[in-house]
Formats: sequence, structure tokens, C-alpha cells
Amino acid sequence: MSIRYLLNSGVCSAFLFFSVFLGCFPGLVLSADVTLRSIEINKTHEWLKSKPTVYFKCKDENMTVLPDVKEAHVLYNFKGQESWQPLTVFSSEKCKRCGFYEEDRFKSDDVFEEWEFCPSDFTLPDGKYIRVMEKEFSATFLCSECIPFAKREKRMHAALIILISVVVSTVFILGVVTAYKYWQKKKREQDQARFLKLFEDGDDLEDELGLGNVL
Repeated sequence: MSIRYLLNSGVCSAFLFFSVFLGCFPGLVLSADVTLRSIEINKTHEWLKSKPTVYFKCKDENMTVLPDVKEAHVLYNFKGQESWQPLTVFSSEKCKRCGFYEEDRFKSDDVFEEWEFCPSDFTLPDGKYIRVMEKEFSATFLCSECIPFAKREKRMHAALIILISVVVSTVFILGVVTAYKYWQKKKREQDQARFLKLFEDGDDLEDELGLGNVL
């Protein structure tokens, strides 16, 4: 079995596994609505008006005002069918920079929190995700369409580990075979050199003894 054959076999095996790996996860693009199921704010930032205007916004998207949220320390529950729902829509596996804010008439709007909002966050039963910012708010989101993606992401991580293991094992085996072939080659060269040296030493001994002329 030649080293070229082993090399080609290893490369083909890695390529085949990588192809199967990609084929297991088709359609990494999703379309999933994210709705707000509940929220409780722990404080308001606006001192001059008693009823704050709280809204949710993702970067480069329109803001969604939460018209019912007017009091601190009140738990507001929603059905997900309100006119202002959904809060946002995931159209790919990428995260979004989102947050809850409070309008301010005199300066920049106040920030409850900004964070990286991802489809893979929805790992709780029924596709729920709970976000808590100490002293600011607690909110529960729902995205049932995100559940398959969260599970798929875990499978992708496992498959990626397997793929890396296969590639590393293939490279290691090829390295060992290459080293063995190189050792065999050097050993043959050394044996040939010793064999030739024996003939040279025999010729020198015959010359010293004068046997060459007798023969």
C-alpha cells in the first residue's frame, strides 16, 4: 500500500465526512417571530413624568413601544397577539443587538439593557427565554420556531467535534505512516551502504594479500 494511496484515502475520507456534515444541517436560514410574554420593570428613569414610555428595539430596526407598561414593580403579561407584536423576527442564525429603553424628552433615551439577542437563547420548554437585568427589569420571550435551531446548533457543535477528531486522527495516521516509510527507506540505504562497504573491504584485503594476481 503506497503512501500516496493512504494520503488520497485520508483526504477523501475527510472530504466525505465534511460533505455529510454539511448535508445534515440544510437550511441554516430561518424565519421566526419573537413575542414578549411578560415584563416587569423595577424602576423608571424619567423623573419629570409619572408614566414612562418603554420600548424594545434591535439595531437597524424600528422600535416597538410597549403601551401598557407604565408602572414599576407590576408584572405585565401578554398573549403574543397584540397589535405591536412580534417584537422582532429572526431571519438567520445570527444574533441581534437589542434592548429595552425608556424615552427621555431632554437627553438621550435611557437604557434598561442592551444585549446580544440570539435564536439559540430559546432553550427552555415551549421556546421560552427569560432575561433578567438586576435592578432594571425581567422579561420572558417566546420563539417556538427557534427551538429546532437551538437543538440543531447543539448537534452542529457535536458534529464539529467529531469532524475535528477525524481530521486530526487522519493527519496523525498519515504522519506515522510517512515516518515509517522514511525509516524503511533510510534503513535500506544504510544496508546497501554496508553491503557495498563489505565488497570494498574484501577487495582491499585481496590486494594486500596478493590474491588478486594469483587468481
